[in-house]
Amino acid sequence: MVDSGYNGDVTTTVALVVDRLLENLAEPVGLIQRRIITDIGELRTDPQLLELLRSSVAGNVETVLTVIRYGIDIERVEPPTAALEYARRVAQHGIAVSALVRAYRLGQQEMLARVLKEIRDIDLEQDLGLLVYDAISTTSFEYIDWISQQVTDTYETERERWLEHRNSVRAVRIRELLDNDDDIDLDSAERALGYPLRGMHLALIGWTDEGGLAGDELLRLERFTRAAAEALHLHGTPLFMAEDRVSAWAWLPIHPGLSDPVGAVRALAENTYPAIHLALGTVDGGLAGFRRSHHRACDARRVAAAAPSSPRITTAGDPGVAVAALLSENIANTSRWVHDTLGPLAADTESDARLRETLQVFLQRGSSYTAAAEQLMLHPNSVRYRVAKAVERRGRPIVDDRIDVELALLACRHFQQAVLSTG
Repeated sequence: MVDSGYNGDVTTTVALVVDRLLENLAEPVGLIQRRIITDIGELRTDPQLLELLRSSVAGNVETVLTVIRYGIDIERVEPPTAALEYARRVAQHGIAVSALVRAYRLGQQEMLARVLKEIRDIDLEQDLGLLVYDAISTTSFEYIDWISQQVTDTYETERERWLEHRNSVRAVRIRELLDNDDDIDLDSAERALGYPLRGMHLALIGWTDEGGLAGDELLRLERFTRAAAEALHLHGTPLFMAEDRVSAWAWLPIHPGLSDPVGAVRALAENTYPAIHLALGTVDGGLAGFRRSHHRACDARRVAAAAPSSPRITTAGDPGVAVAALLSENIANTSRWVHDTLGPLAADTESDARLRETLQVFLQRGSSYTAAAEQLMLHPNSVRYRVAKAVERRGRPIVDDRIDVELALLACRHFQQAVLSTG
């Protein structure tokens, strides 16, 4: 029944329903986000978009509930900052505006379903419940019409601006180079890009934390690229291209004989640029190497994006990254395969994590307890115990499927909770 203190009129009961929703805001926000990414495939392709989508959903839900709760005129409402930024980012990624508008319609469906559940849980008298639902749904429709127009206008403005930026000669030529393996006029391409394609290259992909909307993300990434070139004492100028407003592609012209450029770039990012995330390719030569290094950086970024808490810097040359990139193409299938291969050993617990680490090192070191103990800084008997315990947790011995076990352990290390079982 309605809590004591409420007199049973429509306005007071609407406030009660809204207050209950606001008290547990994370639940409807989560339901709406899951519905959107389940039904609209275009909106689940980029991990940064997924993070910003949640912020957008949360901002819209809180705003519309506040409007309903206090009877605020829609014309006096300001669009949530994250909602407008999400519209801009969708435009930058070339996703159709219809997907954006549909997301709002799906969100409204989920929100109204949650409102109906709250009304039923309160156990209102039927006529009062209908009047409360009608009042809430009427305002929600007004809000959705209004915010849809706001984000559509923002999308169109940003799409026009972004296309103008993307149509620059440099961006077009870079994408042409990456999208096909044909031979080209190197002299002409080098003049257009201002970058030496015949030499050695180290490709990187950089992006910034999603939390800040300061607008200087690309500037920070470009500064880091220049700083990396200076730290390596490069003779040529690095090549830089914006991918969207918070991420960029870059190539460093590596000169022969340079010792560990990947390690130097990693150290610079770790020590001096804490807000920047990096995926680094491998050093490679010529036009084919320009392409390969970038594709490997893309692999490293995909591996980093697949894990809920990934390292800030991932390099294509890190052990297992190339294979993990293949496994990341379908995380759901990889997760099922990991559970089939490792059994209970794939549980998301601290004890199982220790067992997996020990077993992985043991297999990597040729099944030598002594060599594994040296790497893990443990007594050989401790390694022997943990390996036996890991096999016991798995539920069957490691015989002909040793490669499967090693790959499954690799997936657990890189993808963490994305492939581990919680039950």
